[in-house]
Amino acid sequence: MIIGICGGTGSGKTTVANSILESVNASEVAFIQQDSYYRNLKDLPLDYRQAVNFDHPDALDNDLLVHHVRKLKGGGSIELPVYDFKTHSRLNDTVLIEPKPIVIIEGILIFAESRLLEQMDIKVFVDTPDDIRFIRRLRRDIAERGRTVDSVIEQYLVTVRPMHMQFVEPSKRYADVIIPEGGSNLVSIDLISGKIRERLSSALMTSGRQV
Repeated sequence: MIIGICGGTGSGKTTVANSILESVNASEVAFIQQDSYYRNLKDLPLDYRQAVNFDHPDALDNDLLVHHVRKLKGGGSIELPVYDFKTHSRLNDTVLIEPKPIVIIEGILIFAESRLLEQMDIKVFVDTPDDIRFIRRLRRDIAERGRTVDSVIEQYLVTVRPMHMQFVEPSKRYADVIIPEGGSNLVSIDLISGKIRERLSSALMTSGRQV
């Protein structure tokens, strides 16, 4: 089972994914974040890197992401890229991800890529008000990514908001489940987690292992 969790920046996608992982046997789930697949900009000057529109699908190496998802689905392992948001470049290190019965893919633009949609069994959209999402992004980018208040605001107005309206918001129509208010919606998370546990129980029944 491949589950896609989409939603705007700061909507609570990662919180939802982590809540699901906590409620099932996480050792049976492979978790992939689309953020890991930003294109490597190490050959560009830093000021050029900072000017890139990271909220457009072209900023992502979706060919590699699609390849990795298909490989996991086929029972193979992958080397997950590690992306440094402060330098806008990939590190030399990778993370080995083994194939699991459940694969969760999380990202703002995963529903904008038709090849990813084709692989998903359940599509979840986390729907959170714009003002809440912006506040969360502001706090995150300052605390974790070395940004200034002015740079976060400028990026939000110039690229984040327009790209959300062009690519992310319209992709909500592909969702099977829409979760309002992100990680605080425990009922929706419990329903999805229950579906995952059901699939895991079915997949592991013959081995005698417990979910």
